[in-house]
Amino acid sequence: MASYAPSASSSDISTPRSTSPSSSSVASARSSHSSISTSKRMSISSSRRISAANPMSSVDIAAIEEAMRMANLDTLRGYQQKTYGEVKQFAETQYLSQNQALGYQVINEPMWNKGLSFTPEQRIAKNLTGLIPHVMEDSGKQCERALKMIRTRQTNIDRYLYLSSLKYQNADLFYRLLIDNAKELMPLVYTPTIGDVCLQYSTLYTRPEALYISIKQRKSIKTILKNWPYPNPEICVVTDGSRILGLGDLGVNGVGIPIGKLALYTAAAGIHPDKTLPIVLDCGTANETNLKDPLYLGLRSKRPSVAEQQEFMDEFMTAAAEVYPEMVVQFEDFESEKAFNYLDRYRNKYKCFNDDIQGTGAVVLGGYIGAVNLSGVPLEEQRLVFMGAGSAGVGVAKQLVEYYTKRGLSEQAAKDKFWLVDTKGLVTKDRGDKLAEHKKYFARGDNNGLQFKSLEEVIEYVKPTALVGLTATFGVFTESVVRALKASVDAGGLGRRPILFPLSNPLTKAECTFEQAVTWTDGTVIFASGSPFSQFTIKLGSDQAITYYPNQGNNVYVFPGIGLGAILAKATRVTDNMIYTSAAALAGSLNAEEVHKGLIYPRIERVRDASVIVAREVMKAARRDGVSALPEEQWLTWEEWGDPALDKYIKEHIYDPAL
Repeated sequence: MASYAPSASSSDISTPRSTSPSSSSVASARSSHSSISTSKRMSISSSRRISAANPMSSVDIAAIEEAMRMANLDTLRGYQQKTYGEVKQFAETQYLSQNQALGYQVINEPMWNKGLSFTPEQRIAKNLTGLIPHVMEDSGKQCERALKMIRTRQTNIDRYLYLSSLKYQNADLFYRLLIDNAKELMPLVYTPTIGDVCLQYSTLYTRPEALYISIKQRKSIKTILKNWPYPNPEICVVTDGSRILGLGDLGVNGVGIPIGKLALYTAAAGIHPDKTLPIVLDCGTANETNLKDPLYLGLRSKRPSVAEQQEFMDEFMTAAAEVYPEMVVQFEDFESEKAFNYLDRYRNKYKCFNDDIQGTGAVVLGGYIGAVNLSGVPLEEQRLVFMGAGSAGVGVAKQLVEYYTKRGLSEQAAKDKFWLVDTKGLVTKDRGDKLAEHKKYFARGDNNGLQFKSLEEVIEYVKPTALVGLTATFGVFTESVVRALKASVDAGGLGRRPILFPLSNPLTKAECTFEQAVTWTDGTVIFASGSPFSQFTIKLGSDQAITYYPNQGNNVYVFPGIGLGAILAKATRVTDNMIYTSAAALAGSLNAEEVHKGLIYPRIERVRDASVIVAREVMKAARRDGVSALPEEQWLTWEEWGDPALDKYIKEHIYDPAL
């Protein structure tokens, strides 16, 4: 193939001589004009010669190279797969028992490795002499070392990676550290750090941490499930990565969510780590960044039709129930329409629940119960505006509707207290667009043909007492919005306080900050957020100050207790009453100090105490609903002796790492 390069330069082009000095000025001017014209003609002619000599000069080489790179990445193009083969494994994996394991077999298994806490007798019995330093340390000393390592890391991603490495070396140490330092470390293990981890998961990947089930291997789901190294898991968190937090479709990178969520099941509720199972269902992704990333770990293809994804989900649920019949399945971060569809489709057939819809609803309801008590606004005058009408927004609103119906309102009267706003404005029946199915329940029909496009217009129209944000849009609660909320509450009378819940995760998606909420409401706000904010102190004078304490409406207050309660009750399904009861139990779990500070959630350091209370009430609700498969004799004992006996049973069955 011939190569082309320009052969002419400015030095190759001659210039005409100037007019003789004896010529007239007119002749000189004409000569000068002629010289310029000739030069331009020769330059154009030269440019054409160069272009003719180099036909590639007008070609976008970068675009061609990018297209070639993408073509090389797309290893599935041209195939039309309509049938799927089944993986046939030649042998079952044989695992050693803990009693049989010796030497590095012990050290390399995170569930067995005790680090420097092995006693001299254990070191001899397990052939560990010389394999670890000749020193014994208790859990406090090992946690001290680990905390020092964490605090010297420069970024939260680095801290996460250290904690992840620790978890897969010494599970007991990891969970002891997490339990004892919940306020500092939970934001690293889950939100807000997990959002950044998911965005970079394919780059950060070093070891498998979950089951990765590809739609290409849909006929082998049972085989894949049986490959999990820990027998009989009790709780599974599954996602397809189609709507991760407020970050959108991350595909297989969304697996960080089940991994982080299950770490919280263990830390917050004491479900043993070897009884947890994180799963990602890989159906491809609509995320162009991932599709172009040469390191992306998932299927490099767009998602198939909704119907085909539904078939894949059906196959997964059937296989999971067959392989692990006692396992509770929690759905996490599915795109809104699928989230509602899957919950409705499976809730009465399998033991499952959706944390985005039901868990978020329960934790917000738990906080809302406390907030109403502090607000000074009578129940009958409460009016709520929701900014965000996705799966979480609608799920929360439905939980709050149940709160009002349980207090004597009809379903319609309760529903009339809610106004939902999405990107197109107030959700109404006559807005002119096709509403998603899950939005129709709350679509207003009493707007008299009026349409309200902005949140400010809706607040002016509704005059709400509470504003809830689930938009995943940072700063959407502007100063004018928050001050309008306060004004509508103040108009009702003295001593009333606005309820403001910016619940989107991570912090970069929060609708407003705690400091903004306090400042814009002159300190009267009852505030709860999805991600943690620091307390805020305002100086009143030279020696006086007032400190405001934020509330975090973190799902970790309810989903671990729901899961634990369902497991211990041997629930055959998770009922709506069990979910509602978890919220009421959370509202009743605060101690005197927390109430005195004006909190509506327990301090995060007490999340284990709250989880025991939630689990207990969920178990009792399962009994009332007739879905508990525990022996009748067991329930008769608890019904005779009450909560102390049931609490004792729960605490005896939870994991508490002691090194």
